[in-house]
Amino acid sequence: MSNFLADIRESAGQIKQVRALTGGAMLTALNLILNYTRIVVSSMLEISFAFLSLAVAGMLYGPVMAGIVGVIADTIGFFLSPNGGFFPGFTLSAFLSGFLFGVFFYKKKITLKRVVAASVCHMILFNFILTPIWLNIMYGSALMSSVRVIKAIACFPIDTALLFLVCKTVESVRLKSRAF
Repeated sequence: MSNFLADIRESAGQIKQVRALTGGAMLTALNLILNYTRIVVSSMLEISFAFLSLAVAGMLYGPVMAGIVGVIADTIGFFLSPNGGFFPGFTLSAFLSGFLFGVFFYKKKITLKRVVAASVCHMILFNFILTPIWLNIMYGSALMSSVRVIKAIACFPIDTALLFLVCKTVESVRLKSRAF
């Protein structure tokens, strides 16, 4: 538990470092780009790979900084392309998504087991719990739908494979260059 709290404190300290701020800004921009390339299945269901930038932010800068990247990207994304009214639940989800990846990946070796665990937690927390709650609050939609379950199951192996590939690539570049 003390390592966890120390990692949180260290991650919060990243906010004062120019390298982390510029890296976070670039990952915020990447998140916005990836979010604009999402695939719209229906008005209530989309496929996006923007989570990859939050995972990299969590890996490089820790849970707090990755959460902040998520919040900033969500807020800027709303102002660039408002889709209905602003809803703070999705901003909270963006923070928690970055925070979750930071907990799993910050200062840790990237393994398939760790990536699968992060992907499962991310899928359960966001696809099955928070997003349905936010959509229910906003539009009165059902808390669970078969389309959402099918999408989560179908996307899980793809998302997990991409997450593993991206994190392993960043890890190897980071170890070789120490640029991050």
